[in-house]
Formats: sequence, structure tokens, C-alpha cells
Amino acid sequence: MNTIDLDRPPSGHRLDVKISPDEAAGERQVRLFKDVPLFLMAAGFVILIIVFCFLTVTSVAASVDEKKWAMSVLSAAAAGLIGYLIRK
Repeated sequence: MNTIDLDRPPSGHRLDVKISPDEAAGERQVRLFKDVPLFLMAAGFVILIIVFCFLTVTSVAASVDEKKWAMSVLSAAAAGLIGYLIRK
């Protein structure tokens, strides 16, 4: 039978113990009521910035400097999305 002595964990290992209460249904509803709208607003804001930058890059009236910063923001958004997808 394999047993681990909690007073002496194996070398190269660390022991972490955490005791957490269960989340009640009411607490979960309150958390979701707060978190979901905040997430949707943040996602909408990021999408709005990406659309604005795309419109700036494709605009004929935008100056070269405006297109440069818009392209930088689009590149950062694309890199973040690719990094998120690769990590998954």
C-alpha cells in the first residue's frame, strides 16, 4: 500500500493544504450576476477598440502615423488571441 507521510513530504515536493467551504447556490448567483456583465462589457470594449483600429488602418483619410498605432494595437490583439488559443 502506498502512503505519504504528511510530516515528511518526498524530496522535491511541497505540501499545500487548503480547506474551502462549498459555494452555496445563492452565492453563485450573486457572483455570476456581478461577473457576467463585467465580462461582457470588457469584451465589448475590446471588440470596439479592434473595430476602431481596423477602420483606421483601412481608412483613406487616416495619416501614416495613425495607421501605425492602429496596426500596433491590432498586432497586439492578434498576438494575445494567438497566445490564448495556443495555451488552450
